[in-house]
Amino acid sequence: MNERRSKRKEGVEGRIQRRAGKAVASRRVFAYLAGATAVIGIGAGILVTIIDHKDFATVGDGIWWAIVTLGTVGYGDIVPHTAWGRVVGSVVIVVGVTFISFLTATVTSMFVSADQDERAADAEALRASREAETQAMLQQLLDRTATIEAKLEARAEERPGA
Repeated sequence: MNERRSKRKEGVEGRIQRRAGKAVASRRVFAYLAGATAVIGIGAGILVTIIDHKDFATVGDGIWWAIVTLGTVGYGDIVPHTAWGRVVGSVVIVVGVTFISFLTATVTSMFVSADQDERAADAEALRASREAETQAMLQQLLDRTATIEAKLEARAEERPGA
């Protein structure tokens, strides 16, 4: 029974890791993190409404509180007063700060990557330009050398006894 659980757990963790790897490789991390943040906000809003119905009269209030708490530390217009409500609030704050950090890092890395790609393209264009210039100069030297050799051969043929 424990083997099944560990295999299932490895399977779920493996799937999550594979999906995260694909998201990073395809640069869709921002969408996944934003979606996960929205799901957590809605889930936390519903959960806190169930746990602390006195302070959160409607699910809308709970979702509002969760989204504001995910983005900052909340406005303070609605706050949980029960112990479990505060536990949910603490988790939402930590998750929100973490996800905002990841979102910021993701956007920053995309800008840096785009800049690096642009610089690499510029460097490649410059290298190709210099290579073409070098090839042209070499061709000119070969042409001049061939002309000189032809003139030398013509003179050698003009000289008697050569």
